[in-house]
Amino acid sequence: MGKTPATGRDPVELLEFKTDETSHIKLKRETTCREKCVKKPCTTICPTEVYNWNHETATLDIQYPRCIECGACRVACPTGNLDWHYPRGGFGVAYRY
Repeated sequence: MGKTPATGRDPVELLEFKTDETSHIKLKRETTCREKCVKKPCTTICPTEVYNWNHETATLDIQYPRCIECGACRVACPTGNLDWHYPRGGFGVAYRY
């Protein structure tokens, strides 16, 4: 995954997560990203690389445990295909310990 130039570390390593077994991010329609989204902005706007376009399968891979809940993907999605909500209470990223 991506590393910051300043530290050489993956920024997600610096956060504490409690991962839910159920994803808080889903696609409304699996085929929309393949058929209607050319640029796939979620793959570049997400600061923690939650979204990766799999060229072999022509599908969007979502690594929801990496999500820092910034919401940038919801704003960037040109088709409104992301069904994104905050994780259930007690799950997700912890910004304060």
